[in-house]
Amino acid sequence: MTPDFPPLAFVDIETTGGSAGRDRVTEVGIVEVDGPHVRRWSQLIHPGTRIPAFIQQLTGIDDAMVADQPPFEAVAAEILDRLRGKLFVAHNARFDYGFLRAEFKACGIAWQAPVLCTVQLSRRLFPTQARHNLDTLIAVHGLQMPARHRALADADALAQFWQLLLHRFDTATLSAAVNALSARPAVPPQLDAEHIDRLPETPGVYVFYDAQRRPLYIGKSKNLRSRVLAHFSAALSKPKEMRLSQQVADIDWLETEGEVGALLLEAQWVKSKQPSMNVQLRRQRDLHAWQLDDTSALLTPLVPRLVNGPDIALGVQDNLFGPFRSRREALQLLETLATTQGLCRGVLGLEKLAPGRPCFAHQIRQCAGACVGTQPLAQHNLALLTALTRHKVQRWPHPGPIGLREGRDLHVLHDWRYLGTAKSEEEVAELLESGHTAFDFDTYKILSKALAKARAGQIVRLGQR
Repeated sequence: MTPDFPPLAFVDIETTGGSAGRDRVTEVGIVEVDGPHVRRWSQLIHPGTRIPAFIQQLTGIDDAMVADQPPFEAVAAEILDRLRGKLFVAHNARFDYGFLRAEFKACGIAWQAPVLCTVQLSRRLFPTQARHNLDTLIAVHGLQMPARHRALADADALAQFWQLLLHRFDTATLSAAVNALSARPAVPPQLDAEHIDRLPETPGVYVFYDAQRRPLYIGKSKNLRSRVLAHFSAALSKPKEMRLSQQVADIDWLETEGEVGALLLEAQWVKSKQPSMNVQLRRQRDLHAWQLDDTSALLTPLVPRLVNGPDIALGVQDNLFGPFRSRREALQLLETLATTQGLCRGVLGLEKLAPGRPCFAHQIRQCAGACVGTQPLAQHNLALLTALTRHKVQRWPHPGPIGLREGRDLHVLHDWRYLGTAKSEEEVAELLESGHTAFDFDTYKILSKALAKARAGQIVRLGQR
C-alpha cells in the first residue's frame, strides 16, 4: 500500500434478497486497509424476517444462524466507525452501498461515502477480459477464497485483488482509474443527492420534476443510473441540459425488464404527463395517411387520397401509407416522391390540370409525361406504388391480440396498440377487457421494430377479444 491512496474499506454483505427497499442485511464483512495496517471484521445480523430457502442455499446462512444475532441497529455505530473516512470498495458496489444506506436510514443515520466499484475498476484496467464478476476475478487472478458467498471471505478477495493491482500497475495509472471511478457525480443544486445513490443500473424510465412537482423531462435507458448522470455531466456543454439541471428538484423512475418495455412506457408517460422539455413523443391528435383505394388499376390513374382522424383504421386497413403527424408532412412526402421519381403532380392530385395541357413539371422536364400520355398510366402507377412501399402502414399480422415476452413481463398488444404489461394471467385478462386503446404513431414504430426482431417463443397468441 502506498500513501497515494486513501484508507480503504473493502465491503461485502449478504441479504435476504435483491431489493434494498424490501429486503434486509444478514451479514456484513469489512476489510479495512490503511497503509500497512489491515483489520478484518464480520458480523451476522438478525434481519427481522425469514431468509428465503434459495438465499439459504446460496449463502449457507439460515434462520437458525441469525436467531441470536443482533439487529442492524445494534451494530450500526460500529459499522459506521469502520467505514468513516474511508473509500467504500465493493463488487457491484451500488448493491452493497444501497443496502447499507437503507439500513442506516432506517436507524435515523444519514450516511454517505465515496464509492469504488471493483467491477468497473476491473473493466477499466483489464479491457480485453471477457467477464468481470467475482468468480472470474478469483479464477483469473488466483485469489484465495475459503467460503464463497460469505461476507468476510468475499471482502477479503477484493482486498487481495487490490494488492494484485498495486503490484501490476504503476501508481499514476491506478490513481487515475480510482479517481475517475470514485468521483461523486455533479448533482443539481435543488436535487437531493440520495436520489442519485438510489438509481439502479437497470433498464427503465425516469421522470425529472421541478420544485412544484411539474414534470420537466421523461426519458428511458438500458441503464437508468448512467443515463441520468449523463444529463448532469453534459450540463456544462449543452444549453438544454443546463436548463434541466437548474430546474430539476426530484426524480422518479420505474424499472423495466428490458428495452422494449422502457420504450413503450416512455411513449405512454410522455403523452400522459406532458413534460415541458419533451417534444418528439408528444401526443398526436390528428394523424394523416395516404390511402390508395384500388392498387390493381392499370388503365386509370392511382390518385392517393389524404385521410385522417376517424377515416383511418391504422393497423387494420391494408391500403394506408404513412402515418404523418400533419397534413403538411404528408403533402411534403408526396411532393418529394414526385420530384425524385418523375411522377406527375397533376395525376397525383397535387396540381390542377387544364384539359389537354401538360403539368408544369413536364414543361421543365421533371415529369415523365403521364399527364399527356407519353408515359403509360400503368408505368406511372407502378412507380408510385414502388415509391410508397417503404411508407406502407403494416397490417396487424396476427388474428387477434398477442403477448410479447420480455424477461418476466408480457407486453399485451393488438392492432399495433399497446394495452399494457402483465405479469400474470389475471393481469392479461384485465388488460384484454380494459377497452379500446387509440392508435399511437410512436407505439406503432416501437412495436413494428420489436416484432420484426422477436425470437421464437417470445410471441404468445392470446386469442380473439
